[in-house]
Amino acid sequence: MICYSMGSCALGQLLVAWSDRGICAVGLADTPDQLILSLQADFADHPLQKIDPASSPYFSTVHRFIEVPSASPPDLPLDLMGTAFQQRVWQALTDILPGQTLSYAQLARNAGKPSAIRAVANACGANRIAILVPCHRVVRSDGTPGGYRWGADRKQTLLAREATTPDH
Repeated sequence: MICYSMGSCALGQLLVAWSDRGICAVGLADTPDQLILSLQADFADHPLQKIDPASSPYFSTVHRFIEVPSASPPDLPLDLMGTAFQQRVWQALTDILPGQTLSYAQLARNAGKPSAIRAVANACGANRIAILVPCHRVVRSDGTPGGYRWGADRKQTLLAREATTPDH
């Protein structure tokens, strides 16, 4: 069973989903319908249950982190569902400090697979846990933002917000 809550935030619509092991998805979109379609696609084999945000064990904490970015993400349990390689990349993402960026090539080196730049980019694209696993901090080698599962504009907004957060 995957439970989820949705609401508005500074970046559009926010969805926080969790399993019995922890947060398994944090999504951003323009509409609630986009979030639901993405959740259904990502967890097609799991029953979904909508929970009011006020009753969610995680929604308010993730919402607050998005609204007021800080140097460290909240200490929440994460249920990272992916291959061993994807999980290694996602762990390397959590080492990138707010306000900083790495290129996909640098991230590939940090994940122990320096020649796997395209695979690292694909792992970033498969990351279901926006913000908490900060794939938005990975840019192209030329410094341009590159793609982002939740839209290039959101990626640029996140990077700009982190760069101006006082505790970085």
